[in-house]
Amino acid sequence: MVVLVIAVQSDLGARARSRQEQSDLTDAKTQLASTRHDILVTKYENYVTSQKQKNLQAEIASTLHQLATMDAPLANAESQEITQGASISTLQACLGGVQNALQQIKDGNQNRAAKDVSDVSGPCTALDGGSTKGLVYPFDFADPDVILVGQTYFAYATNSVAGNIQILQSGDLTHWTAVGNALPKLPHWAAPNYTWAPSVTQIDGHFVLYYAANLAGSKTECISVATASQPQGPYDDSSTSPLECQQTLGGSIDPSSFVDSKGTPYLSWKSGGPLAKIWSEQLNPAGTAFATGAVPTALLIPTRAWEKGTVEAPDMVAANGHYFLFFSGNNWNSANYAIGVAVCNGPLGPCVDASPKPLLASGPGADGPGGPSVFADKSGTYWVAFHAWVPGAVGFPNSRDLYLRRLDLTGSLPVVGAPA
Repeated sequence: MVVLVIAVQSDLGARARSRQEQSDLTDAKTQLASTRHDILVTKYENYVTSQKQKNLQAEIASTLHQLATMDAPLANAESQEITQGASISTLQACLGGVQNALQQIKDGNQNRAAKDVSDVSGPCTALDGGSTKGLVYPFDFADPDVILVGQTYFAYATNSVAGNIQILQSGDLTHWTAVGNALPKLPHWAAPNYTWAPSVTQIDGHFVLYYAANLAGSKTECISVATASQPQGPYDDSSTSPLECQQTLGGSIDPSSFVDSKGTPYLSWKSGGPLAKIWSEQLNPAGTAFATGAVPTALLIPTRAWEKGTVEAPDMVAANGHYFLFFSGNNWNSANYAIGVAVCNGPLGPCVDASPKPLLASGPGADGPGGPSVFADKSGTYWVAFHAWVPGAVGFPNSRDLYLRRLDLTGSLPVVGAPA
């Protein structure tokens, strides 16, 4: 009888603690909803004053939306008590970081805001499923490019609160921290707040950054190049005009560098206009200009139904005797965006679209994957980095977060593996 009474008392105590945990979680979500409202108000007030503020406001609003829809399914009263306690602490850590970032925006301190967001990457990633879905950085990091230098991975992405070209670094591909702005100063011909799709390559002991920017005073998209002595920059662009524009074709964007086995560098990119094309051209030995006598060669046009007339964001890799050209297709601002692959004879083609259906499309935990960047880790294993929307938060101004998936390049066509 005594044992039964103790058991009943223990069960009642567990249920009481569980109810308190549930109440605490409800209170935290209520606070979250209130904070989201404050963010939306501030976002509207700052909309016309600062592109960087707008980008981070969207990033935080997207993160909070993702947190607000979080639900922790629980099996029984005892496990419920433990699981909800962990969820509350993780939620509060993430919420605290984004609230701090919001305050820094109000105070005009963009660098500190970026650091506050980066500091809570871990708990915010955990709330969104973490590596079980391939998500490694749960904040805006569109059009990523990842390289390995020594024992450190560096990731570069389209402009956001951190600056013209944002940088992350990691020692293990799981934990990423913000480094800062790779390109603190733009050339005079480039419009501010319109820099995206970077690609970085190490050539002859220096690092070369290719990126897209708008011509000042226009909406024409062009490609430029900058250099640095170290991967984290700062990169210097002293150009007086773009490297490539193709104005008669609607502009040039999404540059991506490739160095062949002989050390010869090439650049691929996308031209705009009514019919998108992916191009390639040989660079000079320093990678800072096109080679003398070189001309652009068309590699790929959209031919598959799923691409809907768009191929872009190229990334070429050579592996096991094959040249693979990864690319994105369809509408970037939707869950229909996806990643395909073409097989090429070399860096100047010709290439054949090998994707009757996408190589990587929307799935659990990630909608509209795009902007592929293929790289090898310290052990030689290949990975594809890409951005994607978190399901339920698709389309601008929601953030496109950073994801990683393993990649098998041993066969005649790539195979995307499960998340780590």
